[in-house]
Amino acid sequence: MKLVGVEEHYLTAEVRDAWDAIGLGSRDPCVSIHSGELERRLLDLADARIGLMNETRLDVQVLSLTTPALHELGPVGIDLARRANDAVAETIARWPDRLQALATLPVATPEVAALELERCVQILGFKGTILCGRVGSRNLDHPDLRPIFESAAALGVPVLLHPRTPAAEVRSAYYSGFSAEVDAVFAMFGLGWHFDAGIQFLRLVLSGMFDRLPGLQVILGHWGEVVLFYAERLATLDRFSGLDHPIATYLRRNLYVTASGMFSPDYLARAAAVVGTDRLLFSTDFPYQYRPGGDARRFLAGCGLGETDKAAFAHGNWLRLTGGSGATQRGGIGR
Repeated sequence: MKLVGVEEHYLTAEVRDAWDAIGLGSRDPCVSIHSGELERRLLDLADARIGLMNETRLDVQVLSLTTPALHELGPVGIDLARRANDAVAETIARWPDRLQALATLPVATPEVAALELERCVQILGFKGTILCGRVGSRNLDHPDLRPIFESAAALGVPVLLHPRTPAAEVRSAYYSGFSAEVDAVFAMFGLGWHFDAGIQFLRLVLSGMFDRLPGLQVILGHWGEVVLFYAERLATLDRFSGLDHPIATYLRRNLYVTASGMFSPDYLARAAAVVGTDRLLFSTDFPYQYRPGGDARRFLAGCGLGETDKAAFAHGNWLRLTGGSGATQRGGIGR
């Protein structure tokens, strides 16, 4: 059974150097975790990555630039985004049956970002885009950022909302008071990342984004970034939101959910109950959740879904969402 991982990350040396040039590591602790073996795996877009995919028995990786991407780089991100996307397209041309991509966007300049998304989809054959939470001080529902979502909706491609570290004032209020290491982990993959991503999605819902763009499709990792586990409480907002539909409608109409390497049948069952089995996607969150031993395939085999739903989870839902019949992109640069 073909297995497609839709949240699999990479980094370029140029982006890493741009983070360092503005001292981003002093403001966002996630910059410092991209070091050692983790950094080497992120930077590798060649044989070592394919070798680890083979070991995991993952047929296809959908590549996306890791957090915090270009969200703090301002206009500098314009050229960085284009070069990163072109480099990934060249890599895909070497392994067209093994790799796909989500576009990296210069999000600080939304009109340019919308055009770059169009180029990536229509020229490079990318499958959608990834956004990593706030852009500077702006949440994703800010009116300035609408051109990005409008472009995605017009192109019919999904937007993966990836976690990023909460703002400094939020970290100080809720994720501090322990050792520096515990504070950082608590604010990142311990919990803070996931609350932040879930809140960004809910802000899009409450802003009316999906009423204006009913066809827009968003992906949340980590089984819905906590949101799905509080669907009943979120329904209480329906009396006050002024939206066209109950929040439950947006969860089943506009949201896809992926595993992100959290191989839990219980979480899968909860996600399926809220969004439906036709909106479950597979991912290993490479390289953050990479583990040797083929546990991705073992999870798929024992996840509790019937064979039809299992195939949909493994690859069918992704192919339907992206209008594809396989891994191959539309071609390399200029085609």
